[in-house]
Amino acid sequence: MSQIRHQPEAPTRVRPLRHRGEIPQHRHDDHQIAFPASGVVTITTDAGTWVAPATRALWIPAGIAHAHRAYGRVELHLVGLPSTINPLRLDRPRVLTVPPLLRELIVAYTAQPDDDRPERRRLRAVLVDQLRAAPEQPMFVPAPADPRLRQLCALLEADPADDRPLAELAREVGAGERTLSRLFRSDTGMTFPQWRTQQRLCHALILLGDGMPVTTVAHRCGWSSASAFIDTFRRIFGTTPGAYRM
Repeated sequence: MSQIRHQPEAPTRVRPLRHRGEIPQHRHDDHQIAFPASGVVTITTDAGTWVAPATRALWIPAGIAHAHRAYGRVELHLVGLPSTINPLRLDRPRVLTVPPLLRELIVAYTAQPDDDRPERRRLRAVLVDQLRAAPEQPMFVPAPADPRLRQLCALLEADPADDRPLAELAREVGAGERTLSRLFRSDTGMTFPQWRTQQRLCHALILLGDGMPVTTVAHRCGWSSASAFIDTFRRIFGTTPGAYRM
C-alpha cells in the first residue's frame, strides 16, 4: 500500500458503499468506529484484515493506516472519537459485537453529524459507555511478513477451498515445509491449520453477507460438508452461519 492519505479528523457520518466499493488507505488523528448496518465491510492494514458483518463493528485506533472494502450493499456508519477518548484501551483494530442498544445509539448518533446540542453529546457519552462492554470477536486474518509466506497465503486467499497440505504448497513457493511451519508461528502467531481455518471463516462471512446459501459457502471455503462448516463456525463465533446470512 502506498500514498497514505492523512485525514486529521475522523468523520462522523453515514457513507453508502456499492458491492466491492473501496475507501483507499488513509489514517486519522482520531479513533473511529465503522459499523455496517447492512452488508459486510473489511479493513486492511499492514498487520492483516478484519471482517465485520452487519452485527459487528470495527474499532480503528488513531494513527492506524487502513483501507475499507465493502461486500454487498453497505450502509457504513462512521463515528469519530477524539484520541483522548479510548474506552477500549486498544492500540490495534478490533471487531466488536454490536448488541441492539449499541446499534441504535450508533445509528442515531450518525444521523445528524452536524448537531452539536448537549443532548447529542450525552448520546455520545452513552455510546462510549456501551462500547466498553462490547465483547471482541476473532474476525481477523493476520498478514505474514515473509515473501514466501505471503505468496502461499495469496494462493489460499484466491481459492479458500484449496485443500493441499503444507508440504505441497511449500514446494510451489520454493520453501521447505518446516521453514514455512516455523514462519507461520513467528509471523502470524498461528499454526498453518489455524491460519487456514481463520482465513476460511472470514471469507465465509463475506460470502454469507452476499446472501450465498450456507451449503454453497461451506464447499467454496473448503469444508467437506455443511455440518462440518456449521460446527466449526459455531465453535469460533458462538452462533450458526445462518445468523450472518443477509
